[in-house]
Amino acid sequence: MNNLRLGPIRKAPFLRAPVLKEIAAVFTSAGKEVYLVGGAVRDLILGRDSADWDLATNALPEEVTRLFKRVIPTGIKHGTVTIHYKGASIEVTTFRTESDYSDGRRPDEIRYAAAIENDLSRRDFTMNAAAVKLPEGTLIDPFNGQSDISRKLIRCVGKPEERFAEDGLRPMRAVRFAAQLGFNLEKETLAAIPGALSTTARVAAERIREELDKTIASKSPQTGFIVMEETGLLRLILPELDACRGVEQKGYHRYDVLDHSLLACAYAARKNFSQEVRVAALFHDLGKPAVRQMGAGGIWTFYNHEKESVKLAEGIMRRFRYPNAVIDKVRRLIAAHMFHYEDVWKDNAVRRFIIRTGEDLLPELFDLRMADTAGTAGVEPNPAMLLPFKKRIEAVLAKSSALSLKDLAVNGNDLIAAGVKPGKYVGIILNELLEAAVDDPALNTREKLLEIAGNINRERY
Repeated sequence: MNNLRLGPIRKAPFLRAPVLKEIAAVFTSAGKEVYLVGGAVRDLILGRDSADWDLATNALPEEVTRLFKRVIPTGIKHGTVTIHYKGASIEVTTFRTESDYSDGRRPDEIRYAAAIENDLSRRDFTMNAAAVKLPEGTLIDPFNGQSDISRKLIRCVGKPEERFAEDGLRPMRAVRFAAQLGFNLEKETLAAIPGALSTTARVAAERIREELDKTIASKSPQTGFIVMEETGLLRLILPELDACRGVEQKGYHRYDVLDHSLLACAYAARKNFSQEVRVAALFHDLGKPAVRQMGAGGIWTFYNHEKESVKLAEGIMRRFRYPNAVIDKVRRLIAAHMFHYEDVWKDNAVRRFIIRTGEDLLPELFDLRMADTAGTAGVEPNPAMLLPFKKRIEAVLAKSSALSLKDLAVNGNDLIAAGVKPGKYVGIILNELLEAAVDDPALNTREKLLEIAGNINRERY
């Protein structure tokens, strides 16, 4: 361990926050030490504000519980409690050391430690292994994290092989930090990741998903995925995406399928599109390796790749236990991303597109198309490219009276009152009435729809 480096750190506004000062005063008045740790210290060194505060102290959990009125034992087994104080929720962990990680994620044994330096030695990366003593704001930096932050380096505390063997999620955290911060992995840290893959494979799917989501939500997701590919993490975590490397698509795209997908996701991140659009941009072409065929003139074709992509994307998201609502939206986006609008479309064709896609999905589908286009040649797409179709949709929506069953001028009870036998025939006829109203909105009146329904009922049922 390097010699302890102490020095006054530039005061950030959040260090002067009344809540933080008051909490610190409670500890010091009781004769206990308290330090700001984790991401807030990194943000402080980077000159950023932070509202996510974690504290470390030599007070035992039961002592913290006595010091504050509202304390929740959120991780009491690991010495962590959460203080609720004047609207703030702050995790507080007693100084500790750890040993043995039989599940590749959590320590089998923890021991409380006497000094902050011992606690910092168990951290993952040097940039996360600094602390600020409260209330005076002195930086404690035994592993030169401040220097690594200034050089934009992600470096393990101590030997990388040991840190990664302790916790298989740490390689994914390194990837995520690279994407979030724009940092590079220090060469020994990078080189240790392939040897840790078997440990990462044992980490719970939900924890992997959290890091994937944070990487995708970052300002530069492609940076993280490139590191994942380089280290073998991509093949381990997302083999379906890794399989897209080397799948050329010349004639339509400048890049292979993997680079195209990463560029599409990167564009979605730059434009601050929704998380579902970013995920869809990353996964929208997963099916291309499976359906690729050589076409005329030596040009590869990928017919119906969106159907295969939906299957593969759903498999990934279920594997990592994404919420059903997210899975559904990403599936719908990928399924619809190959739309091709032409000015010759009739209004009923536009209405059918709206119904098939879902009016609620249209803004994000157009975002996905922009991202897809950006990834095709690696250049900024024309922001007006979808404007004619958008205007057409707006015009059709303004005059269309029926795009779903609830928009019809009649309902199931009306059909039953008119003589249709209750049961499945009511639903069948209602759907046929909707088809008629989509083709000709003028038919969406009670009189005309009941007439059509009566004809269908007499002829078929």
